[in-house]
Amino acid sequence: MFIYVVGRTLMGSLGNNLFGAVNSSVETVARPSQCDAISQQIRTFIQMRTNLKVVDNSGAKRVMCIQSLRGKKGARLGDTIIGSVKEAQPRGKVKKGDVVYGVVVRAAMKRGRNDGSEIQFDDNAIVLVNNKGELIGTRVFGPVPHELRKKKHLKILALAEHIV
Repeated sequence: MFIYVVGRTLMGSLGNNLFGAVNSSVETVARPSQCDAISQQIRTFIQMRTNLKVVDNSGAKRVMCIQSLRGKKGARLGDTIIGSVKEAQPRGKVKKGDVVYGVVVRAAMKRGRNDGSEIQFDDNAIVLVNNKGELIGTRVFGPVPHELRKKKHLKILALAEHIV
């Protein structure tokens, strides 16, 4: 687990993992011009047929996005999607083939912040919720951005291991 930080530091120090259980590296960038040389792959919205990692203990391991409930382009951090479970643990709360709702908690696409920095994760990850927005699992693994507070996903933030 390696945390790569350019520009502003949100995690405390460069390179050492202070929290032990961080499953994804986080990149924060002060200006977009610095990032052009670092990431050459274009990261886009979470759209139809995107595979996402499930970071809760609901029983699902991998979900494929069927529909974004945000708009035509796709989903970003904090948005809700509808997905189909592609891999699941035995004896979990959800099974392979189930159609589920999920909240995007990590996205590989950059997202700008009010202070001028940007946040980007290495993977796309969701937390499963029911159709009312209540969590299916009881734990959330890995880092979760504090932008979820604006989207009213306070329960996810309360259960998260680490808020970035």
